[in-house]
Amino acid sequence: MTTITIKVNNDKALKLLQDLEALNLIQIIKKSVPSDRKLSEKFAGSLQLSDEQYFEFQQYLDQSRNDWERDI
Repeated sequence: MTTITIKVNNDKALKLLQDLEALNLIQIIKKSVPSDRKLSEKFAGSLQLSDEQYFEFQQYLDQSRNDWERDI
């Protein structure tokens, strides 16, 4: 058995795959439905930083910005 991942670009192709599954020729393991939500909404709150981690990240961002403004 071989497992592959495909992207379906057409509803007719999806119907064909579902028909193949009904004939027990393939098995659809995961179905995903495209979301109209923005990524910022989808992942909001998914990463919780402690106050210390947040402070370190802000320092890193400030340092990175300063590095770009530096004359070489």
